[in-house]
Amino acid sequence: MANLWAMEIADIALRLGCATAVGCALGLNRDLHGKPTGVRTLGLVGLGSAVVVLMVSTAPDANALSRVIQGLVTGIGFLGAGVIIRGHSHIHGLTTAACVWLTACIGAACGAGHWLVIAVSVPLMFVLLILGGRIENALRRLLGGAGDQDQPPP
Repeated sequence: MANLWAMEIADIALRLGCATAVGCALGLNRDLHGKPTGVRTLGLVGLGSAVVVLMVSTAPDANALSRVIQGLVTGIGFLGAGVIIRGHSHIHGLTTAACVWLTACIGAACGAGHWLVIAVSVPLMFVLLILGGRIENALRRLLGGAGDQDQPPP
């Protein structure tokens, strides 16, 4: 692919659409759990990440893609940090902040067209979000640990 114009519109739409859809699905999970980010926020994070990676993925400079992804992953941490709240006894919002970061990473993978990575990471993401709290609580009861209270009870 010599440049972005050489890419087929279907390929561009697939990459951007997939990043947006995964971000929206992740946002729906957060929204259903009453968390501060939702469908629009994480959909936009996924889309934005895919856009910047897609723009530079056809650049002649081989290091450009690496630098953009490094900046994206670092920069998105600041957005995620904005949803972390420290209370008197514990911290809230770490899972949501991790979701913001993961959405950017999956968006970048969509922009780069790494479909196998996406196909494996998205189901793992939902297993963690849907079952992770229950598994944590069961292990906490079994092993007697206090753990953090970021996850709601099952």
